Amino acid sequence: MTQTQYEHLSIESNGVVLHVVAAGPADGELVILLHGFPEFWYGWKAQIDFLAAQGYRVLAPDQRGYNLSEKPRGVESYLLDTLAADVVGLIDAQGRDQVYLVGHDWGAAVAWHTAIRHPARIKKLAILNVPHPKVFMRNVRGNPAQMLKSWYIGFFQIPLLPEALLTFGDAQGAAQMLLLSSAKGTFTDADLREYTRAWQQPGAMTGMLNWYRAIVQYPPALPADPRITMPTLILWGVQDVALERSMAAQSAELCDDVRVVYYEEASHWVQHEQAHSVNAELDQFFGGAHA
Repeated sequence: MTQTQYEHLSIESNGVVLHVVAAGPADGELVILLHGFPEFWYGWKAQIDFLAAQGYRVLAPDQRGYNLSEKPRGVESYLLDTLAADVVGLIDAQGRDQVYLVGHDWGAAVAWHTAIRHPARIKKLAILNVPHPKVFMRNVRGNPAQMLKSWYIGFFQIPLLPEALLTFGDAQGAAQMLLLSSAKGTFTDADLREYTRAWQQPGAMTGMLNWYRAIVQYPPALPADPRITMPTLILWGVQDVALERSMAAQSAELCDDVRVVYYEEASHWVQHEQAHSVNAELDQFFGGAHA
């Protein structure tokens, strides 16, 4: 198989400069892959390689606050409306009207929000292991099981201490978060070296944690009927230590045109553990747009 050629770009979007890895033909159908916490563009490497080989134009940004992207100061710089505007800016920078948008973890939260706030810009929406924001807020406030699983969100509100614990000893705290929440062998030593390098970028851990602080301090206002109107694919690793399975079906109820795929043995890190199947599902969902 020919090795994928990665382009490392700096793209200005919504007032910040984002580091973006791009691959695939410039005229291919545009796919944007949004990573979550505590990853960066590298977390999509299996999907970048596959989708580029199918003929898609793939962009995988380091979202604001992460790795090599700009890290604006202040919790208020990480509101969901702002993060969604970053995505729209990337679409605009490519001279496109619409995109296939894929998100995992926090990237999925941004993808949901972009679809709610800017539906005309999303051709199809693919979500990995994060519920619709209305569903999450309902469960985190009223479902004891989910409230227990979300304990760490409260911990991340503490100034400075989470940064210190996660980056102590060559970022072993952050590495343990990945290892303890994934199937054995999901993240190799080589992977962890890449993540550690990203976590140790100046200001990165604070920028990453500010996403959690912003969602609590500045909860987003949703429209009265935040339905998702474009075709939607929800992929869900059932062995997720942080999110209840029931929220996938509840999220589907808020989508007009949706398919849900459960991976019974996969953890939260489904795009790593079930890369071949996830890739095939995405390609089928996009409709073989390369053909």
